[in-house]
Amino acid sequence: MQLISNFKSYCKMGRCFLPFMSWIGELKNPAVLKADVIAGVTVALVLIPQSMAYAQLAGLPPYYGLYASFLPGMIAAIFGSSRQLATGPVAVVSLLTASALEPIASSGSEAYLAYAIILALFVGVFQLMLGLLRLGVLVNFLSHPVVIGFTNAAAIIIATSQISKIFGVTVEKAAHHYETVWRVMEAAVSQTHYPTLAMGVLSLAILIVFKKFLPKWPNVLIAVAVATIASWAFDFAGKGGAVIGTIPEGLPGFNFPDATWSEVSGLMGTAIAIGLIGFMEAISIAKAMAARTQQKLDPNQELVGQGLSNLVSGMFSGYAVSGSFSRSAVNINAGAITGFSSIVTGVVVGITLLWLTPLLYHLPQATLASVIVMAVVNLVKIEPIKYAWKVQKHDGIVSIVTFSLTLLLAPHLENGIIVGVLLSLGLFLHRTMRPRIALLSRHPDGTLRDAKVHDLEVCPHISMIRFDMSLYFANTGYFEDTILEQVAAHPEIRYIIIDAESINHIDATGEEMLHSLARALDESGVEFLFARTKLQVLAVFIRTGFIQTLGEDHFHRTRTEALKYAWDRTYCEHEGCTGNCYLARGKVADKVEVEVPTPS
Repeated sequence: MQLISNFKSYCKMGRCFLPFMSWIGELKNPAVLKADVIAGVTVALVLIPQSMAYAQLAGLPPYYGLYASFLPGMIAAIFGSSRQLATGPVAVVSLLTASALEPIASSGSEAYLAYAIILALFVGVFQLMLGLLRLGVLVNFLSHPVVIGFTNAAAIIIATSQISKIFGVTVEKAAHHYETVWRVMEAAVSQTHYPTLAMGVLSLAILIVFKKFLPKWPNVLIAVAVATIASWAFDFAGKGGAVIGTIPEGLPGFNFPDATWSEVSGLMGTAIAIGLIGFMEAISIAKAMAARTQQKLDPNQELVGQGLSNLVSGMFSGYAVSGSFSRSAVNINAGAITGFSSIVTGVVVGITLLWLTPLLYHLPQATLASVIVMAVVNLVKIEPIKYAWKVQKHDGIVSIVTFSLTLLLAPHLENGIIVGVLLSLGLFLHRTMRPRIALLSRHPDGTLRDAKVHDLEVCPHISMIRFDMSLYFANTGYFEDTILEQVAAHPEIRYIIIDAESINHIDATGEEMLHSLARALDESGVEFLFARTKLQVLAVFIRTGFIQTLGEDHFHRTRTEALKYAWDRTYCEHEGCTGNCYLARGKVADKVEVEVPTPS
């Protein structure tokens, strides 16, 4: 019922179907319209060759990349919340598409094309449902270390998958990607097609030189234009070089492939992986641009936009798409102000499909391979993995394991992601099962600190313990054992005070354990006290009757009040009372003086 309520309230706010209404009025300003048109055309000049390269990476005919660039980007701009996000084919999603389809169909076959379309539809439905039900938080299960490890591995896999096209060799694919790469390298030693290699090297040189010395120039477009002209002039295709060839003219029509559920049900896992990873890529760049432009970004609305764009892509012969880092950067740097720039981009792609495809006939596939290599080389970043290790070794381990398994298990990339997610959740659970528990004592400066860390003397009669974690089923046993061990090790203890400031949540298992522990302590002659308990935790204690069971006078707002309660009922005779012991009656954390009772 809560999910339905979320959906109704979401659509009632008018954002479910008409988010573009927030910017369409701005197009009346000629300056805004001009800026968006220029940005849209600029992005299209990058998108057209790049989308064909990514379609090739996905194992599809290059023109499928144009199909996936025509309508999806427009739909994402109209129904998404980001104004500058450029949606279309991207490298990682293309690789995931290939990894899912190659084991079940031959690349380029009718079945392969049909499965690619169905996969896009699955991704669209998954993302759309997450957005409508406002469940975008599920993306958080893909932790940053998992994404870092996977992205680095994926970039290496993508780059090495293009080696065969640059050297002009063909090998039979092995069970694992690294085995296929080795076969390619062996074939390249004796079977390299030198005209293809020359075309690939020329394309790489142009891409690198223009990126370094003329970064504002469209290096991809220049490389494609030069390589295409060279291919035509020197009859590259006649010398055995692979070119794009004939591209069907016209816009893609509505297409819904015929397949049984048993044939495509296995794609659901990959669809979820693509849906989550693709959205993470989209929302990351969208957030960065929103911070720059001060616009409001709604992640759930963005999920709706991305979901609809994938649905439309599948319905019109495209494949799975996502927001692009590189093209979004081109879009905003070219001056895009509203989502209309993406509509202009789609129109330019449509014009290309209608009238300009013959110009692409002689485009070498080695050039597209070079475009892919240059696009993903910047995704290989070791520093984030090192940084994750510095922050938390467990995060570094997750990144390294995800990276290693993704490389080893390729082309089954989803397995690396799944293991990474499970490992990150498992390590998190491990950390929370044994959280830090501090036995507090009074420091010379008057504050209460960890006695073990600061080598402070503790009182044998009163123990104040701080539990630095919410109390839930995974760590209740550790909490209970720690308290009972403290009592067993110090038979003179009469009061256990729990500094509950760090306990933000308690579940049924934790609450039941406290009932049991309170009874056990009472039978041992030890009183159980709580200090600084959060309101949400107190609310649980009130509902369950734990406060009434223990007694309201056992719950205190401050640690000083809890200590005074124990002091008024206990007299300590050990020498520590003149030192750092609680019963020394000195000033504690909140500097409250407490009178020392006269011994009877």
